[in-house]
Amino acid sequence: MTDQIQRFLFDNTDVRGELVTLESAYKEVLTRQAHPEPVTRLLGELLAAVALLTETVKLDGTLSIEVRGQGALSLLMAESNPGGELRAIARLADEQALPADNTDFRHLVGDGQIVITLDPREGNRYQGIVALDADTLAGCLEAYFARSEQLPTRLWLAADGQMAGGLLLQRLPHDERYQQDADAWNRCVKLAETLSDEELLTLEQRELLFRLYHEETTRVFDPKPLRFGCTCSRERIASALLGLGAEELRDILEEQRAIETQCHFCHTAYHFSAAEIESLIESPDSPSPTIH
Repeated sequence: MTDQIQRFLFDNTDVRGELVTLESAYKEVLTRQAHPEPVTRLLGELLAAVALLTETVKLDGTLSIEVRGQGALSLLMAESNPGGELRAIARLADEQALPADNTDFRHLVGDGQIVITLDPREGNRYQGIVALDADTLAGCLEAYFARSEQLPTRLWLAADGQMAGGLLLQRLPHDERYQQDADAWNRCVKLAETLSDEELLTLEQRELLFRLYHEETTRVFDPKPLRFGCTCSRERIASALLGLGAEELRDILEEQRAIETQCHFCHTAYHFSAAEIESLIESPDSPSPTIH
């Protein structure tokens, strides 16, 4: 089965994990934006990563991962919510060409940072920032967990333009009950390091877990379905337009008499007439007006 995330843990140890597989959601993202193969691969890795992190932190809200680089690939962004909806975009720098030979993560994005944003439905928004110090996306995200969550966490990510997958292992906070198997973390990580990209992308999740951990007592929970989904709305687009400022909005109206824009994730088009824009400027806290 594809497009799902599978939680599991090893009984009588302090180790837990998650396994994600994506096909339709990944392909849906790719049909809405055309990019070279190295970029589509990284988009798949990021989709898998954002699904894993959302399930890990148990956030009742939206989680996003934004990779900002100074290389040919200037932006990678993916977003997930508790409903299992995923979306992602990539942007290439206009003035830079993709490297001809070196198409791995660091050569594509260059120097930069990863911004992880947790936006709960209730409570305060939180952002964590880590530098792009590792050679892979997985390595950079592991550094985030080491600094922010302070829990040993390992990630394996893969994508090939058709399928995307990821495995996360995490060591839970110290608990005296699990000291009888103090080597569990090292043992589970070493077994995961034998996993190939092909196995991560092609094996059914329970078969993969059995191959890796058939000598462990593994408790597997019901999988959670995932799908492509965009959270754009007329109200959110209107709010983004207001961020441009009244003067710039009126300059655009003077040239175009209306504002046409679209969601970068799903390409849904939005039209705002001059009257609607003026209403937004005059009453920014009111719902986005719709004129029929």
